Amino acid sequence: MKKLLSLAMAGVLAFSVAACGSNETPAAGDNAAPEATEGNASEAAEGNEAGGADAAAPADGAVLKIGGIGPTTGGAAVYGQAVMNAANLAVEEINAAGGINGMQVAFQFEDDEHDAEKSVNAYNTLKDWGMQMLMGTVTSTPCTAVVAKTAEDNMFQLTPSGSAVESIAQPNAFRICFSDPNQGAASAQYIGENKVATKVAVIYDSSDVYSTGIYEKFAAEAANQGIEIVAAEAFTADSKTDFSVQLQKANEAGAELVFLPIYYTEASIILTQASTMNFDPIFFGCDGLDGILAVENFDTALAEGVMLLTPFAADADDAATKSFVSTYQEKFGEIPNQFAADAYDAIYTIKAAAEKAGITADMSVSDMCEAMKTAMTEITIDGLTGAGITWSADGEPSKDPKAVVITDGAYKAM
Repeated sequence: MKKLLSLAMAGVLAFSVAACGSNETPAAGDNAAPEATEGNASEAAEGNEAGGADAAAPADGAVLKIGGIGPTTGGAAVYGQAVMNAANLAVEEINAAGGINGMQVAFQFEDDEHDAEKSVNAYNTLKDWGMQMLMGTVTSTPCTAVVAKTAEDNMFQLTPSGSAVESIAQPNAFRICFSDPNQGAASAQYIGENKVATKVAVIYDSSDVYSTGIYEKFAAEAANQGIEIVAAEAFTADSKTDFSVQLQKANEAGAELVFLPIYYTEASIILTQASTMNFDPIFFGCDGLDGILAVENFDTALAEGVMLLTPFAADADDAATKSFVSTYQEKFGEIPNQFAADAYDAIYTIKAAAEKAGITADMSVSDMCEAMKTAMTEITIDGLTGAGITWSADGEPSKDPKAVVITDGAYKAM
């Protein structure tokens, strides 16, 4: 099966959902920013120091206040920390280059611990601070809870990575990433079209909208791809430490591949337990697996050959990715993951839309939202997670696909 995986990786990537980085060189400085072909996104500035939860205070004058929400502690902290870091980096670059429509940007980020109730509390904290737009939330369940609140306030919301359909169900909300159903269908298409496996087991979290949304679309598309789902084993938030039963059923059913539409913490446990059982299938996941190499005390050798759909590969050779990775690594001491790239693109997308819409600091939150909603359907962005990204009025992006495979302890573009 490992040889089969190698052959599949050598083929042309032909699925249709996860995002790809631009191969064009943006007209930017050393810290290359996503380029807006409409919306006049500014060039990135050099030598800025990114802050922590709150980016450096803007200079005197008009200020646009953008809030952010995501998990910087808890089981999904790898995602939220990356989003916070990259957003701060983008804000500092934008401010150094003159801001947005002459306004400096103030950015404040609140931890929600990947919890819906805490995310709503974080939203209220940011409202008290004077937030005028929201870049968040990072994960799907909290995002779905918060979008109901932003809709009530008619506040513009752009989530970098909230992928559940419900996460942007309101007309004020847009996203950078692709939706869960698209990830599920694309995964089945890739496995089928590249003949990676025909007998597939699925282990998914039935208590999580992200996981169930991907699984349902995967199962529907699998039938069209000649894939037999030999086992579909669920777990819940209350039972996510022992996967021996699910793995045993997958093994007994003859699964050649195990599809994991779950987050990286649980995936690391599954890979560890599969190894102790001498069960060695191909493991295939979606963007939730990004972060598995950073799990504390996890033997990353167990992740060798794991494949996942992702909108960003840090080793891509385009100039924008190289510049972003270099700057991010210098500032934060680590290689950025896809969530960092999503957030960086999100801040520059807000900039492009705000410039297209003629946003000013004295506009009401509701007036800003109405103008941004229209502008989002009129801009085109060349970002880290896609070239020529556009948005429809329902908030969904349109961009090209990408996937990575874990090789020698690192994500490698395919």
